[in-house]
Amino acid sequence: MKRVLGTLIFAALLTALAAAQDLATFEKQVTVKKLANGLTVILCERPQAPVFSFYTHVDAGSAQDPRGQTGMAHMFEHMAFKGTDTIGTKDYAAEKVALEKVETAYAAYIYQRDRRVDHDESKTKELEKTWQDAVKDANQYVILNQFPQILESNGAEGLNANTDYDETAYHYSLPENRLELWAYLESERFIHPVMREFYKERNVVIEERRMRTDSNPTGRLVEQFVSAAFQANQYHQPTIGWMADLNTFSASDAQKFFEEYYVPSNMVVAVVGDLKASAAMPVVEKYFGRIPSHPKPDDRTTVEPPQNSERRVVLHESAQPLYLEGYHRPDYRDPDDAVYDAIADLMSSGRTSRLYRVLVRDKKIAAYSAGFTGLPGNKYPHLFAFYAFTMPGHKPDEVANAIHAEIERLKTEDITDDELKMIKTRARADLLRGLNSNEGLASQLAAYQSRYDDWRELFHSVDRINQVSKQDIRRVATKIFVPMNRTVGIIETTPPPAQVGKGGAQ
Repeated sequence: MKRVLGTLIFAALLTALAAAQDLATFEKQVTVKKLANGLTVILCERPQAPVFSFYTHVDAGSAQDPRGQTGMAHMFEHMAFKGTDTIGTKDYAAEKVALEKVETAYAAYIYQRDRRVDHDESKTKELEKTWQDAVKDANQYVILNQFPQILESNGAEGLNANTDYDETAYHYSLPENRLELWAYLESERFIHPVMREFYKERNVVIEERRMRTDSNPTGRLVEQFVSAAFQANQYHQPTIGWMADLNTFSASDAQKFFEEYYVPSNMVVAVVGDLKASAAMPVVEKYFGRIPSHPKPDDRTTVEPPQNSERRVVLHESAQPLYLEGYHRPDYRDPDDAVYDAIADLMSSGRTSRLYRVLVRDKKIAAYSAGFTGLPGNKYPHLFAFYAFTMPGHKPDEVANAIHAEIERLKTEDITDDELKMIKTRARADLLRGLNSNEGLASQLAAYQSRYDDWRELFHSVDRINQVSKQDIRRVATKIFVPMNRTVGIIETTPPPAQVGKGGAQ
């Protein structure tokens, strides 16, 4: 009785939310304009509270990192908070000269450091000191953290940015009466960026890599797993970057990356909150329209050749065992994209999902298990992955066999009517939850506008899941989830080396 009552209440709430947040309603609230310079602006009127949130979506992520400069997209994300030629500096004219000297000194140092013939270590150390002295000289002109401090003193919340394989994004929220301040600051950092404190910030990124990857068994496994799965496509390279590249690329390289990818035709800005499009659009156009126009960069990448044999990566670590496997699938524009989403929901959504019920609840061989699509991104052909953290006393092979048994069920048995109904109900609920906050809505509007050139596809994605059939799930599972298309990653637990103390071996 309680379950029936809960289901009825959930359905009623979902119906009420859907009535208030359907496509027709949003079409009345959303205004889209492509500025003369090519930048796309989306404004959504939502006057529930006197605030607004924005999301600047740049269609460039680590897949666009140049050869030998992995980590550059992520590095520029850090630099975008360093200010401009008027913010963050005591004397930009003098700072500009000092920064040019830094780059000249760094280029000379790197050339000498990386020479394979006639390498002179004493000369290298001398040039390194010259470069570090130049950095010290440039730093005297810096006003630390002035850009974020201006925003925070004006009520900014959630000041942040993120970089992944497919994109870079900048986002935060402000009181509604700070719209013009936001438009000025946000556009300025993409018109007049300054690569100040570049090498200091590069050291921060290097420490991030050490913490998240080099010192983290799971991070190392995922990095090696993805690199094994993608041998030709740019998904092969990690977003954080390879250590050798992080220790080599320069502020001049970052400036070139910015000039190629941070162009209006490659950007979408979504603003959601207490605003009127008739008043807000002229303000946004006034400031963002100043960004010089430039053709959209070529986003073609190397096509990953078909995989014709299983690949395996095994790490022996004194860490919790982990099993991970992935199967190549097409990109997000594939006609079966919604089918993959449906399979992910079926296998992984909550305590009623197939993997949770079998591996965690019934067999008790895994602490957690799930399947998901979009590894490591989804703009280009990518992976559908399954993983499980094993329970003590159990081996990765046990969870692998259990996962494979569930995959075979997808191929040989139709899912139930109730399962298919819940997949479609949850898709609608997930959409509504994503629309519930200004921040979530801004991010989704910008992402869908960038990917499909139409924000309405956010709503149509649910329609596509509603069209998924039992036969679609069997067909796609049979086509994709085959051993020769599989890459496997495993952490096998090994005891730590014997500790030797004052009393001898322990």
